[in-house]
Amino acid sequence: MIKMKGGFYGLKGKEISLISIVLMSTTVIIWSWEKTPSLTSFLPSQKQLQLSSDILMSNPVVNLLAPEPRNRVHVGEDGSSLSKKEVMTQKGSQQSSSGGSVGESNIETTSYKEQILSNAQGEKTSKQEDHKKDLVAPMRSPQRSSLVSGNDNVGNNAKENKACNYAKGKWVLDDNRPLYSGFGCKQWLSQMWACRLTQRTDFAYEKLRWQPKDCQMEEFEKSKFFQRMQNKTLAFVGDSLGRQQFQSLMCMITGGEETPDVEDVGNEYGLILPEGAARPNGWAYRFPSTNTTILYYWSAILCDVEPIDANNPDTDHAMHLDRPPAFLGQFLHKFDVLVLNTGHHWNRGKLKANRWVMHAGGVPVTDRKLAVIWAAKNLTVNSVVSWVNSQLPKYPGLKVFFRSISPRHFVGGDWNTGGSCDNTTPMSVGKEILDDESTDQVAANAVKGTGVKLLDITALSQLRDEGHISRFSISARPGFQDCLHWCLPGVPDTWNEILFAQI
Repeated sequence: MIKMKGGFYGLKGKEISLISIVLMSTTVIIWSWEKTPSLTSFLPSQKQLQLSSDILMSNPVVNLLAPEPRNRVHVGEDGSSLSKKEVMTQKGSQQSSSGGSVGESNIETTSYKEQILSNAQGEKTSKQEDHKKDLVAPMRSPQRSSLVSGNDNVGNNAKENKACNYAKGKWVLDDNRPLYSGFGCKQWLSQMWACRLTQRTDFAYEKLRWQPKDCQMEEFEKSKFFQRMQNKTLAFVGDSLGRQQFQSLMCMITGGEETPDVEDVGNEYGLILPEGAARPNGWAYRFPSTNTTILYYWSAILCDVEPIDANNPDTDHAMHLDRPPAFLGQFLHKFDVLVLNTGHHWNRGKLKANRWVMHAGGVPVTDRKLAVIWAAKNLTVNSVVSWVNSQLPKYPGLKVFFRSISPRHFVGGDWNTGGSCDNTTPMSVGKEILDDESTDQVAANAVKGTGVKLLDITALSQLRDEGHISRFSISARPGFQDCLHWCLPGVPDTWNEILFAQI
């Protein structure tokens, strides 16, 4: 009996209680260790990556990565963020996902779930270990900013900096067109170009909008235009197609509505009606609410023209191929945006009718090579662009555009030999402009390497043969059609939309 008391049953009550407390405490500690995820931070770093697929799915993978530098956001050519699907397609190294936006991680958790499930179905352990190394690589190497970075960064940065090529794209139907009424814009729109006021009965051409291929073109809004052009002057200098663009813009910024408070400021620019002339050399109007001035100056060949004998009303005029129009030299300092164009007056018939004689270096042209019309035009275009470019350092805020040539669509002859453009279904249906280079190589080559931008409208306008005034001109004679000028509203509105997107 005494030996039995010396065993377990011989323990005192206090000793038994103490042993029970120790056992219970140990049990609680072990249970807490298993149930508390935060305690895994005490594990070696290798253990941390051996998370179950459930845990990995519940935590964004981006938490395992070093933050991406701000300049590594994937941006499309239009400045908008590329979808993650597009990024992955470009990289070709990760699973794709949709709906990416600026600032988001380039990798979706679900893409890793697919990889993990694939690994679970038979991939080797070595591949799993490589995958883990990839996850932590951004934290270890400052040279890698994301899981889809590398040499392709150069390509992405180039896309970020590449300006939108508005000349590439297609025409699409848009019920929100036209931007103004051809019936209502009588304050600015010449009756001869308002096809709604003629006997024309088809107006589907008013419903087409230009859609660039690789970017979104900013929607034209007159309020935004006036905001950008507050206390500024926009000048169009060129031929009658430049005048059409001027009238188009005046209709667009007023919505085709009467604007009684607009001021005629033509006198400030010498744009007055000469005695005996049918019209002045241009027009200038100011909108007082924003102090915005829009003007047009007629300079069909975009070079300086002066009478050879100022005292003789029947004298010939010297067209100085290597001099800019005197108007530009006199008023360039007052402009903030300048749009130049020339083209269709460069033919023998026009030169003879206007009694223009080509000069270069201050003397009549005798070089037979230069006497060729296309060579003379080339010299003038390059000369005026070069001169304007030389003035840009004096006026750092000035933006200059050279608008490429507007195409003609005469079929079966010219304007005076039975040529016509009777189509009502545009040739643009199902067609896209995909060329990177302008079809107006004279203009494109002239602005290359200068501060003058090309307003490239030639190819996109070439697809719009149904948009001309055609046989509906109010002054048309039998057998004569106007396949040069455009119905307004119409194609020149698009030229101004592209211009607006760049100012």
